[in-house]
Amino acid sequence: MSLRPLTLRHALPLPFAFLSLALLAGCQQEESTNDERASESAVETADAGDRRIKVAMLQPPRSGLNPLTDDAFKLSRWSTAETLIRLDDDGSPEPFLATEWERLDPHSWRFTIRDDVTFHDGTPLTAERVVASLTAATNAAPKPRILDGVDMTIEADGDQAVIVRTAEADPLVPNRLSSPQLAILAERAYRDNGTVNPIEAGTGPFVLEEINGTQSARLDRYDDYWGERAELAGIDADYVPDGTARGAALRTGEADVVEAVPVSQVALIDPELIHEVPMPRTNTLYLNTASGPLAEPALRAAAREAVDREAIVRTVYEGRADIANGLLGPALQWADGLRTPVEGRPEAADPNGVAITLGTFTDRAELPEVAVLLEQQLEAAGFDVQQEVRQYAHIESDMLAGEFDAFILSRATMLDSGDPVAYMFSDFACEGSFNIAQLCDAEVDAALEKAADLEPGPERRQAIIDAEAAILATDAAVPMLHERVIQGEATHVAGAVRDPRERELINEHTRFIDDGAE
Repeated sequence: MSLRPLTLRHALPLPFAFLSLALLAGCQQEESTNDERASESAVETADAGDRRIKVAMLQPPRSGLNPLTDDAFKLSRWSTAETLIRLDDDGSPEPFLATEWERLDPHSWRFTIRDDVTFHDGTPLTAERVVASLTAATNAAPKPRILDGVDMTIEADGDQAVIVRTAEADPLVPNRLSSPQLAILAERAYRDNGTVNPIEAGTGPFVLEEINGTQSARLDRYDDYWGERAELAGIDADYVPDGTARGAALRTGEADVVEAVPVSQVALIDPELIHEVPMPRTNTLYLNTASGPLAEPALRAAAREAVDREAIVRTVYEGRADIANGLLGPALQWADGLRTPVEGRPEAADPNGVAITLGTFTDRAELPEVAVLLEQQLEAAGFDVQQEVRQYAHIESDMLAGEFDAFILSRATMLDSGDPVAYMFSDFACEGSFNIAQLCDAEVDAALEKAADLEPGPERRQAIIDAEAAILATDAAVPMLHERVIQGEATHVAGAVRDPRERELINEHTRFIDDGAE
């Protein structure tokens, strides 16, 4: 393990160091009034550059901030752990710790690694370290989600390049390497007992210095960052799972940035502090295509026509959601521009009192409310609806087995790769592992296969929208709305990232914009 030399920066915090200088100048006032003024100016400059941001996080870590788990997204949102690739607003890969890449053959990719990067413990980023980090992820139990079903090997190609190979041809390898769960960490992070500790092990503009269990974490600016120096001196992150408490922290100024302000708290907060971010998450009504009354396409069409999306958004979500035009929402900015009207849907039949079961779960508080409203809408259209609402753990197996005629689910549409094809395969392909609608349609499978074979870019996006149209033509799914996350930011904060994928929050450009905030 490499240790950084003990310097004044580590021994004494900057405000106190400069304060000492100021006091010294004051003691020597008789020598030079100009010297005193210069010292006061230095103190003011130090204070402006030594301000720390207070962040209220939604959930505490579940695995001690192990980057091979979902805790990786916290490390990413704090800009301490970085990946080879990152995604642009459209979900396309762009350089990060890798400067460029090429596809050598259908199964192999070569990534060139930056040669000017050091980890937070001072050791250099090398191809060997990239191989070690990615190999640790492939060997983890359980594997990171992004590697589910993926057989991947990594080897060094000289000092500053790696070759990534997959058993199956995979055009999404660069997208996969953008997952926060595949961050590249220093050797010191990987312990002999199999645990991974990210303290002083990342490459980002902030170094993780302290983990206080499920209470808080502290990060400081990393002055040797390979990119632009962070404008903030550090991040003080507190975990505040109670939504009312997060709202209060924003109102009172106890936090500068707050994750996921509950809708119920918004009316109590100054509107200037509230920012709504479209999420890649769709609230969808899945209809059983294989058994029961809704196996009849004309009755599925009747159910689709009965859904009043606007009423659901207005009443349940208090207007803080987006009415769905398709499976993919405004978090994917390109989707709406590629859509055309769905063709081939059957004519709706009169339900004539046919009985159907409508299921959902209690874990997401708004879903039972949606179920109540949907029951009213479907019964107004002529269905006889019986609701069944349980905790998710107690309803999932029946849901996946097709025990319900209709099921309401809030579903992430991009998962970890920034690409919706995996979600569409999982939910709507004949062999999909999360096929609530029990759909098996040759045209849908062909459209999904076509999209999956294309590399990220305009052609793949159009193929994805074509696959979406094929799915919607079956009425296996009725997309109702796209959720938003409400992010709180004090008025003196600028540059907090409003990221639909929830991978970024505070970065090197986040800063304070007034001189009065503490």
